[in-house]
Amino acid sequence: MADRNVLLKLWGVSLLWGCNYVASAYMLRDFSPILLSFTRLVVMSLFLISVAAINGSMRRPTRREWGLLLFAGIFGTLCNQLFYFTGLQHSTAGNAALINALAPIATALLSRAFLKETITPMKLVGTVVALLGVVSIVLYGGGNSLGVSAGDVYLLLAMLGMSVSLLFIRKLTGAMSSYEVTIYSTVIGTLMMSPAVSLEAVSGNFHWSHHAATWVLLVCVAVIGQGLAGFWWNQGIAVAGPSTSAMFMNIPPFVAIVVSFFVLGDPIRAAQIGGGLLILAGVAISNAKGRGLSGPRAPARELNG
Repeated sequence: MADRNVLLKLWGVSLLWGCNYVASAYMLRDFSPILLSFTRLVVMSLFLISVAAINGSMRRPTRREWGLLLFAGIFGTLCNQLFYFTGLQHSTAGNAALINALAPIATALLSRAFLKETITPMKLVGTVVALLGVVSIVLYGGGNSLGVSAGDVYLLLAMLGMSVSLLFIRKLTGAMSSYEVTIYSTVIGTLMMSPAVSLEAVSGNFHWSHHAATWVLLVCVAVIGQGLAGFWWNQGIAVAGPSTSAMFMNIPPFVAIVVSFFVLGDPIRAAQIGGGLLILAGVAISNAKGRGLSGPRAPARELNG
């Protein structure tokens, strides 16, 4: 049996990641989306660099690894975060968490297309079920009438950005630790976001919070909700195993729905619950153990939220 403290940390990470979606939506009331994303990434990058400096365990990547890290940073940090916060501004925390839950299946499909990995019949069935859930959320998750929300489309693009980055991360983790990959790719993506912040300022949509409590929340989300939670998550994968850890990924979407109902006043819609159950069922089917199938893979981190 996995260490009890590790399991408690996995529970804590799941709750933190679910609450992160709500905290991000709350902070968007006082911040412009790109500035919020950039500021949070700067705080997170400084935290990760500080940890690396204390541990002294970072090595210089090779030229090939720098190239892979560049693309991991572009898709997993720059594109993911730009689309995520832009989409969240026009959607809900619950929808964001549910759409992001599709990432394992999107990564599997991209791996088949670009890395020529095999897709089992169970993964195909799971993909169809999960996609039905996404259609339900995108078409009906914003209200009772049929319609596509621009915010949900941006959130889908954010999820795809993270899924694409995992293809590069998979190639990197053969020689580098997930710890090193996370630090390098996050810092690279943060630096590349600087022009986007400048453009937001020039466009006149640049604004920030004047409340100290909101800034404290931002730092807590970056350091605890993303930085420390990421380390706890990787520890959980190492001790409890990917199969056990992956089960905890089912928790954040429903934490986000419930907490956003009480904190932000977002209504809980039938399309969210039904679509969320279909997505989680699809992921479970895709990762089901069986003849010729491997157990579920737990992602190394979750940057959204």
